[in-house]
Amino acid sequence: MRRARLIVATLAVAVAAAGCGGGGGDTGNSGGGSGSSEPIKLGAWFPLTGAQAASGIPQKVGASVYWQKFNDDGGANGTKVDFLTKDNAFDPQQTIAIAREFVAKDQVDAIVNTNGTATTEATFPFVLQQNHIPIFGTYGGSAAWYDPPRPGLFGTQALYEDQARVAVKWATDEGVKNLLVVRDDPEAFANVSKAAQAYAKDKGATANEVVVKIGTTDYAPIVNQVKSAAPDGVLLILPPQEAAAYLNEVALQGVKIPAYGYAPAANEATLTLAGPNAEGFRAVSLTLPPTSDEPDVQEYRDAMKKYAPDTQPDSYSLAAYGYARAFGEILKSIDGKVTSESITTAIEKASDIKTGIVPPLSFSPKDHLGTDAVVRVEVQGGKYVAEGDFESPGKN
Repeated sequence: MRRARLIVATLAVAVAAAGCGGGGGDTGNSGGGSGSSEPIKLGAWFPLTGAQAASGIPQKVGASVYWQKFNDDGGANGTKVDFLTKDNAFDPQQTIAIAREFVAKDQVDAIVNTNGTATTEATFPFVLQQNHIPIFGTYGGSAAWYDPPRPGLFGTQALYEDQARVAVKWATDEGVKNLLVVRDDPEAFANVSKAAQAYAKDKGATANEVVVKIGTTDYAPIVNQVKSAAPDGVLLILPPQEAAAYLNEVALQGVKIPAYGYAPAANEATLTLAGPNAEGFRAVSLTLPPTSDEPDVQEYRDAMKKYAPDTQPDSYSLAAYGYARAFGEILKSIDGKVTSESITTAIEKASDIKTGIVPPLSFSPKDHLGTDAVVRVEVQGGKYVAEGDFESPGKN
């Protein structure tokens, strides 16, 4: 049971004036029920400053746009959402302070659409264990979060290892027999590479890797190593800037080896930085492309045009919109008062949530990771085009 709210009348007036917010100054009561005037309060942290702001800013926009549309469409059975966001600059200590403010001052019912693996994990003792506030749809995550499942923690995106496995499956489906993984040096990238190489060997291919110092901009020596290894397919476990640097360098050196990527590389930044050199690049994506003609993606673009007309649609905001939409459907399924407890129960009962943007999501008390699926996308005519439907490793 949530503790009693303080200064209810004052906050109710503030909420009525503010509606669905998008910044740290938003206030209001949470715990609304069917037709309640008290909004459901959700919190999220994003890197809005610093090196990771390129992902955090559009994610905040995409999620905020969805919750504004959600409220305008009637909310959850008549109850609106107060979406509170704060800048954590991708810093774990700042994130802990934000989490404490969300819980103690703002009294949020859930943390939703938030960004960052290390930053979010730093809040687990306070948010999940001490206060039993659910966390849904973090952009990031690791296998250790969900095996075994942690009470109150729910994931909505395929793990990096599964992303890489689907990319490897694509490569081997196209006849690649000698795969070379090009990846950055931190341990997180090493774990993804190990999973990719093991999966390639299961598919009958050989697999090796080239390790790159993270942040490398000169890929000439790396491409020379690739040529020496003589693979017939390359898997990039790299962020967009480095994936683009690789694609530009292989074009400069005239190297014609098919390149595949995991989901972080399937980003508009790769297209912008590599230009025509990105043509034919294959990667897996957490969402359908933002330019897709599918009705639900068109709905997202229309919502962006209405609520954030100065922001161009992209994969970051689309993913945040899709995950928020999934949570909105869960809120609508709650009959009665919306609390942290009722939200957790509703998520564990949620099955086959379709958004038309991200893969269908299903949860249970024993499975808190909603999907392991991604979709294949290829750069054609300067944009990503989906190749088939969402798929999981080993399927199709």
